[in-house]
Amino acid sequence: MLAQDKWDLRQCVEYALKNNVSVKQADLQTRFAALNLQQSKMALYPNFSFNGNAGYGAGRNQDPTSFSLITQGYWSGNYNLQAGVDLFNWFSKRNNVVSRDFAYQAAEAVADKARNDVALNIAVAYLQILLAREQYNISKVQIEQTRSQLESTRKQVDAGKLPELNYVQLESQLATDSSNRITAETTVLQNILQMKALLNLDAGAAFDIAAPPVDQIPVESLAALQPEEVYNLALKNMPQQKADNLNIKSAQKAVDVAKGNMYPTFSMFGALGTRFNSRQSQVVSIAQTTAPQIGKVNVAGSDYPVTAMDPYFLIKNGYTPFWNQLDQNFNQSIGVGLSIPIFNASNLRTAWKRSKLTVQQYELTKEQNSRTLKQDIYKAYNDATAAIQKFNANQKAVEAAQKGYDFARKRYDLGLLSIYELITSQTTLLQAKVQAVYSQYDFVFKMKLLEFYKGQGIKL
Repeated sequence: MLAQDKWDLRQCVEYALKNNVSVKQADLQTRFAALNLQQSKMALYPNFSFNGNAGYGAGRNQDPTSFSLITQGYWSGNYNLQAGVDLFNWFSKRNNVVSRDFAYQAAEAVADKARNDVALNIAVAYLQILLAREQYNISKVQIEQTRSQLESTRKQVDAGKLPELNYVQLESQLATDSSNRITAETTVLQNILQMKALLNLDAGAAFDIAAPPVDQIPVESLAALQPEEVYNLALKNMPQQKADNLNIKSAQKAVDVAKGNMYPTFSMFGALGTRFNSRQSQVVSIAQTTAPQIGKVNVAGSDYPVTAMDPYFLIKNGYTPFWNQLDQNFNQSIGVGLSIPIFNASNLRTAWKRSKLTVQQYELTKEQNSRTLKQDIYKAYNDATAAIQKFNANQKAVEAAQKGYDFARKRYDLGLLSIYELITSQTTLLQAKVQAVYSQYDFVFKMKLLEFYKGQGIKL
């Protein structure tokens, strides 16, 4: 095994929570929910909008400022600032804010569940590496024992005390033990590779874990982890159960939103506007003058001059400046509105009925998740009970197998036991040790699972 930087369980979990893809995806969903909540809050405020347009018109059309028919080309523009606010909509918008707030909290709980799942998976992978490494160490000890027996047998064969067949059979056993060691080492490497995948580490990166002795891993007593008590705590602490409750609350408020949408809505609106036309003119000057004489009349022998009018005014029109037009054409409006949904292909009523079904769907999901949680907790408790009993039995089996092997080896050295019986005794001891290690790790994992459901997290 190559020497590498060693990570303990805490480092593995912390790294995974920052880099695991599932956790990142759950965090993204939380951010989406936060945006939805923020948008629903902003919907409570009045809306403002500005629109404007400018263009050129030619041919026979209507002047947008004087509304008279003209044939000259002209440039024109219209500018409007509008505002509107709902005065009363049966609290649909406020209920929507509450609904999305619950949905956001549910998304946070789901993200917590994703983190818990990753932490649990990391702990499982961590224990699997420790177990595989213990099996690897056992296989190495087995090789050393067989090699020692092989050397002793070689000497006895050379001295004529044992037949050559004993040596050949031990050579075959050594090859089998070596194959077992390679298999155990491969299992360790595969489990490490699986851990890298959970951590989102490059498969070729140097990585190894710290290996605390399994008997030093702290576990609570089985009496303190009674399944019903653990289940009641899990209902309060597990993120999935929190998410289920919050989803139901969110769906219930969504029902109120859908119901409010079926009632009339009262609103207020206002607008400011103005316009501009390049053909619009204004009086720029007025001059008073005397009209020229156009003739004369004779009255009683006297001539009197005749003019068109006396006096008359010369009026001069000119282009109305842009800003002056905006000021002159400025207009305002304000009013209240009433929107009554009369018939819309039953879309609103269908949406209301669908929202009520959604509540029932979430309630069934909660019931199913609670049942699954309870089954998992009781199964973990039963498995832990069986695991500790199995471990105690395997410990006794190891002690008995060790005594049997020691006795068999002494008899073999004295020539009172065949090589086949010695190998059988050695294999029995190896299997007993492997089973004892497996049952010990299995017990630790089951206990850690119960602690996890109890809300204590994963600690090794």
